[in-house]
Amino acid sequence: MIRQASRILAVLIFALPCSRALATVPPPARHVLLFSVDGLHAVDLARYVAGHPRSTLAHMQAAGVSYTDARTPAPADSFPGLLALLTGGTPAVTGVYYDVTWDRRFAPPTGPCISRGARVAWNESIDRADGGSIDPGKLPRDPARGCARVWPWQYLRVNTVFDVVRKAGGGTAWADKHPAYDIIQGPHGDGVEDLYTPEIGANGEDLASTAGRSITGSIERTEAYDAHKLEAVLHEIAGFRHDGRTRAPVPAVFGLNIQEVNVAQKVAGYLTADGVPSAPLENALHHVDALLHGARAALAAHGLAASTLIILTAKHGNGPIDPSRVRHISATDLRDAIERAAPGEPAQLTADQGALVWLHRDAAAERIARALDAERAPLGIRRVLWGARLALRFPAPTGDSRTPDLIVIPEDGVIYAKPGAGKHAEHGGFLADDRHVALLLSGPMLAAPGRRLHAPVMTTQVAPTILRALGLDPARLDAVREQSTPVLPGLVWDETESE
Repeated sequence: MIRQASRILAVLIFALPCSRALATVPPPARHVLLFSVDGLHAVDLARYVAGHPRSTLAHMQAAGVSYTDARTPAPADSFPGLLALLTGGTPAVTGVYYDVTWDRRFAPPTGPCISRGARVAWNESIDRADGGSIDPGKLPRDPARGCARVWPWQYLRVNTVFDVVRKAGGGTAWADKHPAYDIIQGPHGDGVEDLYTPEIGANGEDLASTAGRSITGSIERTEAYDAHKLEAVLHEIAGFRHDGRTRAPVPAVFGLNIQEVNVAQKVAGYLTADGVPSAPLENALHHVDALLHGARAALAAHGLAASTLIILTAKHGNGPIDPSRVRHISATDLRDAIERAAPGEPAQLTADQGALVWLHRDAAAERIARALDAERAPLGIRRVLWGARLALRFPAPTGDSRTPDLIVIPEDGVIYAKPGAGKHAEHGGFLADDRHVALLLSGPMLAAPGRRLHAPVMTTQVAPTILRALGLDPARLDAVREQSTPVLPGLVWDETESE
């Protein structure tokens, strides 16, 4: 009776995400291990488990809680997607809309240092020649701070779970694909003690343009790259830093990004509209399953299985799933249509499965929107957000230096790419295939395992749930307070497992 009452109390407690008094609740877990598998849809997880009932993913689902209707924020790109998982916020509060954006307050890396706007790139383009670190000379400058260079971590407007855990005395670690993922260090620049970001390089998934030894031009090379990053995590599980040489406590929150499903979706795609994977994509899912098996085996070998909550999800999906809907439209055609309507525009066009448009002159927004609307058919446009409709989703661009002036939402299946592109899928937009991702929490501290919850949830809810699992107050996250982000529903913890 006492234990049952405790569980009922836990349910009531977890329904109140921001109560500071909850920081005194004993932690259900001592460690949280987060796997972000780019491109992994809810349907991918469901199909794989159904077809492979003895797989690691099937065992994890049987020992966990899965959310079948989980959505990422939009636009569904790697940077806003990862920051959603780690901050609990959407781009409206993180200030990060994509990996390449525009800030009206900044000055370019060179030339006069005045606030005339600058491109802000958080990809491989800002690396030094060896790809091992960021080249400061390629960073934008902030005239309001004496023209100081703006590092990725300074661009983030809110704190992260890493910041909160470090302040509470816990260890933190993460592995990702570009040095620019230094952004997850948080506004003070020290959230992640052990950050490992081996450069994955430029996108190589366009079949017509794949060249040389590009990692993402090959599913096999991407699998090897992901296995290398997992090895870093295995070192951390064993009580070392990612290099396997320096002793360190096992982090309280750690994890990695996995790219192979994302690459396989782009290079090979699906066979049917309901998500039957091609053979290369199925093999990539097998490899992800093997990576998860390796992590779980390491946790067990080091006596950490009972105290570690594993979270499996994705920064973003990829679309279209239906191969018959793929339609490539040149991003140049989109840019030309904007320039015809307003010569000299845009300041920045970021286009994938959707497009973000920043202008030099906000007064041109209506004229451009009407021009794009007139070319909806050839440009594959479903609708254009601007003005009051855009301001319902994000801060108005007239009051925020980073909000796009226009957002182009294409028809399902449209990919804006360079001429001759051969991708079967892409991400970056507002549509379901971009955003409907897998979300699974697994661990023996979950008292009601094997549940599949169909209620709609957001991946922003992962961040406060991480803190709650570690016995920390989710309200310590800036974005959680600002957007009232709740913990994930339906979780009942078995407090005895982590003792």
